[in-house]
Amino acid sequence: MTTTQVRGPAIRVQGLQKSYKQLHVLRGVDFDVAQGAIFALLGSNGAGKTTVVNILSTLLKTDAGAAVVNGFDVAAQPADVRESISLTGQFAAVDEILTGRENLVLVARLRHLKDPGGIADGLLDRFSLTDAAARKVSTYSGGMRRRLDIAMSLIGDPPVIFLDEPTTGLDPQARLEVWQAIRELAESGTTVLLTTQYLDEAEQLADRIAILHEGRIIVNGTLAELKQLLPPAKVEYVEKQPTLEDVFLAVVDDGGREGEAGDVRKSGTDE
Repeated sequence: MTTTQVRGPAIRVQGLQKSYKQLHVLRGVDFDVAQGAIFALLGSNGAGKTTVVNILSTLLKTDAGAAVVNGFDVAAQPADVRESISLTGQFAAVDEILTGRENLVLVARLRHLKDPGGIADGLLDRFSLTDAAARKVSTYSGGMRRRLDIAMSLIGDPPVIFLDEPTTGLDPQARLEVWQAIRELAESGTTVLLTTQYLDEAEQLADRIAILHEGRIIVNGTLAELKQLLPPAKVEYVEKQPTLEDVFLAVVDDGGREGEAGDVRKSGTDE
């Protein structure tokens, strides 16, 4: 990466509009993303989230409006924008025939970087994939593939990364693994624009959340600010029961403790 131009927000979007014939996908979208922040673009399927990402990553031209990424105008300076970003789509773009390390080395070589092996080893360690480095990606779990995909997107140290619904189709444990990887990206100074339709994902990860609905941003703020839009709930004493996620993580943590599931079933039949 040779581009370092950053003045103001890492991403600035003003009045984006996009239509496909009579279908108005974006109707004037505005938002800013601060440097090093995780910004969640939340919306249901078809809300226009991927369209926004495609415009910001120079894959799609806007009908109206303007966007700046890392200080570069998306329309006027697309080459500089592409050097400043990385995009991870909804499905992991990894080569299943190659090993995890070979995938990383390949991308580093394609980007003409020095010491591709060292870059690969560093990312494998960063994303807890060192033990699986020599295994073919076809043997990886969904969470491992997604972590490898994100690692590949970081080769070259892009200051801005777009994650388009990164946990789609993952099981609960794999989602938590990806969430941790995203948190570590922001901690290292990378700006993350995350699109998601999962409310808990935005709540857990984002510094700011914008809700995209029918082509417009209808609210934009921190989680605390968004919660203030609704009146406080009446407080009542209710015994808290464990959620299914609590149970799932407890029984699969470190492989589970042998015999616990059997003990639960037995206690239920004895009573």
